[in-house]
Amino acid sequence: MAAREMLRLTNVTKSFETGSERIDVLTGIDLSVREGEIVAIIGPSGVGKSTLLHIMGALEVPTAGEVIVDGVDVFGMSDDERASFRNRTVGFVFQFHHLMRELTARENVMMPCMIAGVSRSDAAVRAEELLRAVRLEDRADHKPGELSGGEEQRAAVARALATRPLMVLADEPSGNLDSVTGEELHDLIWGLRDSIGQTFVIVTHNRGLYGRADRVIALKDGHARETSGDSPP
Repeated sequence: MAAREMLRLTNVTKSFETGSERIDVLTGIDLSVREGEIVAIIGPSGVGKSTLLHIMGALEVPTAGEVIVDGVDVFGMSDDERASFRNRTVGFVFQFHHLMRELTARENVMMPCMIAGVSRSDAAVRAEELLRAVRLEDRADHKPGELSGGEEQRAAVARALATRPLMVLADEPSGNLDSVTGEELHDLIWGLRDSIGQTFVIVTHNRGLYGRADRVIALKDGHARETSGDSPP
């Protein structure tokens, strides 16, 4: 049986107005992602990769088109409904992990659960489980400033998984890491897919990352096309 469709974009367009000029960043994007896939999005800087990722995650509203996440029309919701749905359904990992500096690794991972209404004790149990999964259990009580760059990014991955999201959207997750640490992060992502069936959509320039993806989507001139992992970004 084919895996269920987790995400579908239909004719998605995004334009920005700058004075009297309109800039079309995305033009008629059609794509889908199935459960358990790792899909990479590549393309030159400034082509709209991050904008596309933000639309997928309901952080940014498209100018036109439809975004369906697990059968739900995301932009048919009110703002409050969409925010609640996003917190339950989508996890985010960014190049600069945005961990809260005053909180420990454990507390950072607990935060999405507590925002979702989970009790502090249950959130702590979930955080311990995830920190073990990303091999940070012995660093749980350390604040971000006491962690290496790779450890911080692994904590960010754990935080992204806190609410058991349907998919994780990652924007250049290894872009700020050295090659060895970046490869360790890539191994972690693939390990999570293999062990729990986690779906990932990843914006990246890293050939080592997109070369391993199940599918690669290239953006150019506002359009998306499926391409080979051997293609340059």
